[in-house]
Amino acid sequence: MEGLGEGDDVWIDVLSAVDRTYAELVDYQERLERQNRELEDLRSFLGSILASVSDALIVASRGGAVLETSASVTALTGRARADWLGQPVANLFVPEDHPALDGALARAANSRHPVDLEVALATAAGPAPLALSVGPRMDERGRVAGYVLSGRPVGELRQAYSALARSHEELKATQAQLVRNEKLASLGRLLAGVAHELNNPISFVYANAHALERYAGKFESYFKEVQDGASREKLIRLREDLKLDRELRNLRTAVAGAREGAERVRDIVEDLRRLSADGSGQMAPFDLAQTAQIAVDWVRRGARADVGLRFSGPASLMAVGRQGHIQQVLMNLVQNAYDALEGREGGAIEITLAAVGGRAELKVQDNGPGVPEDLLAAIFDPFFTTKPVGRGTGLGLSISHKIIEEHGGRLRLCASEIAQGGACFCFDLALAEGAA
Repeated sequence: MEGLGEGDDVWIDVLSAVDRTYAELVDYQERLERQNRELEDLRSFLGSILASVSDALIVASRGGAVLETSASVTALTGRARADWLGQPVANLFVPEDHPALDGALARAANSRHPVDLEVALATAAGPAPLALSVGPRMDERGRVAGYVLSGRPVGELRQAYSALARSHEELKATQAQLVRNEKLASLGRLLAGVAHELNNPISFVYANAHALERYAGKFESYFKEVQDGASREKLIRLREDLKLDRELRNLRTAVAGAREGAERVRDIVEDLRRLSADGSGQMAPFDLAQTAQIAVDWVRRGARADVGLRFSGPASLMAVGRQGHIQQVLMNLVQNAYDALEGREGGAIEITLAAVGGRAELKVQDNGPGVPEDLLAAIFDPFFTTKPVGRGTGLGLSISHKIIEEHGGRLRLCASEIAQGGACFCFDLALAEGAA
């Protein structure tokens, strides 16, 4: 600036400094107003929380003086919030609980973790038990600046626990009923097979019993003549008329047939006895191959689909478990395979047993439609079923999955087999000692 003297330069510096100072003051005022608004918003926010929270909430200083309380404390004690501010926090509780409360404050400060206890709040209606949690309140340097006490009336907690316990019992009862329904559905399919299987040998025994009765009548007639002293010629003629030589051969055939039918009935009853074992006792060694064969036989007896069945693997494989439970799992897997093949030509089921890595592994594979990929995640969920209404409860695989888990194994859908068509379910059990 030409024409300005030294004094003018000084004034320019002063004005510039005043402008800067004014700008800084304006900026500071704006920041202060903004912080005041944030503080008011925070105060309003905290106030709404303290007014809305249903649990008793008390904020105390490091020395144990009440700094703030929630509206629920006023509702519980019947005294205004202002009556408690600055008072020792212990004054809110009955005198006999003061030592326990002081000890909780000390433990919370030392451990820097919440401490739980049960104390009684002093109210106009008498002591009100609270399940109280005492937590330390930390400052920006990580030091204990005070405490936050939050509690809920014990009566409400006990009521909630009782309601939860009732709901749990009802859920267990419902679950047990559903499991019984699933077992009854399986029993219905089983009885259809039993009725069909028993009908043949019993009919055989019944027919042979009638034949034996007829033969007995002929022999009685002959022996009566012998007893009455008939002549030799008459006895020979009577023997020829009654065809006793032929009937004697037929008699042996009828006896053998009746014995065979009775043995078949006995075998069916023995299989039923094995099947009815609930396996509720200790786990024990059993023949997994024999158990699988029995399961297949019973499902096949009541099945509507005509499929080919093939076993592969050892004829005997000793595993450890509850045989009755594993029987139920196998019948469910085989029945599902039969259901998947119903109405399809060339249906086939293959059951494979093997000892793999110290475990007994069994696979049930069919060449049916398989399981769509979008349903893979849900197949073991309770009530999930792809069968028509009335053909399945959706509990069979879920129950089977749980049974195998209880045996320390895993029931799964073998994904590697899906690309070849059909479905392949497999599970593993512990091998019995000495089994190979």
